[in-house]
Amino acid sequence: MSFRGKVAVVTGGSKGIGLAAARLLAGQGASTAVVSFHDAGDVVREIRGTAGHDQVIGIQADVSDAAQVRQMVQQVTDAFGGVDILVNSAGIQRYGNVVDTDEELWDQVIDTNLKGMFLTSKYCIPAMRKRGGGAIVHVSSVQAYAAQKGVAAYSASKGGINALMRAMAVDHAADGIRVNAVCPASVDTPMLRFAADLLRGEMSQESMVETWGAMHPIGRVGTPEEIAHLIAYLCSDKASFITGADIKIDGGLLSAIGVALPE
Repeated sequence: MSFRGKVAVVTGGSKGIGLAAARLLAGQGASTAVVSFHDAGDVVREIRGTAGHDQVIGIQADVSDAAQVRQMVQQVTDAFGGVDILVNSAGIQRYGNVVDTDEELWDQVIDTNLKGMFLTSKYCIPAMRKRGGGAIVHVSSVQAYAAQKGVAAYSASKGGINALMRAMAVDHAADGIRVNAVCPASVDTPMLRFAADLLRGEMSQESMVETWGAMHPIGRVGTPEEIAHLIAYLCSDKASFITGADIKIDGGLLSAIGVALPE
């Protein structure tokens, strides 16, 4: 897959799945904007070195803030002339059921995970139209389909992402813009490590991650690079007939029934 001549915006691009996607798209020739809530200067320098070109910029922005997102898209179009690809990977994980979750925490999760994808799409799509089309990939989760205990806000945000993706795919097909979602299970990212530290009890972080991995039929957690390859495929011309799809990349997690037969 070559992305030479394409311009990619990757939110959440300084860590985890977003970082892996930014590395891969830039490595395949895309002019790439790494958008992060935090300063991404070190990440940008690293990607430029591995990609072998300097068409990589970092933009610090809060995706839940309309003014910042609008300014971010303007910076991208000023730097690279337009937008062809949007990878929405910015997201946070918080815990609690609907009784435990206060309104401020609920708003924080929904604003980052769902409203952020609405805003980046809102301001990137007009730029894509000017280029004759494009591709958008939302990073969702298996928790759009099935929930653990204590993840009410997170699960709601991921279900909303999949519904938003379908609506966008229908609305913008005539613009030549394809919209899809990838739905990973457990992936070895800083977010997963944060959760492991929070919930491990007497276990080590590594043991907690291995325990979660063993719950997947494939026997391990995924890697950010594995998710990034699916994202890149969906952004490429090879996926030209795929839109409105929510694709599980979950090591078989949702294929398994929790009640096991005796051996």
